Amino acid sequence: MFVCSCNMLTDQDVKRAVDEGATRPREIYAAQGCRAQCGNCVPGVLCLLRRALQARSEMAASEPLPAM
Repeated sequence: MFVCSCNMLTDQDVKRAVDEGATRPREIYAAQGCRAQCGNCVPGVLCLLRRALQARSEMAASEPLPAM
């Protein structure tokens, strides 16, 4: 789904940027070579960013510890 119509930024773009290390909205825009234009998308991008970071955190917490 499109999150930003100014930059044609999708939810998958946000997920990909987070997978590549983005932790802030500006890093998501930068990963796509753009920046927020009108700003209407920033709350949606922030929501998707938080969800993706939470999911990544939960996955890391559920991974078994390495054997010693």
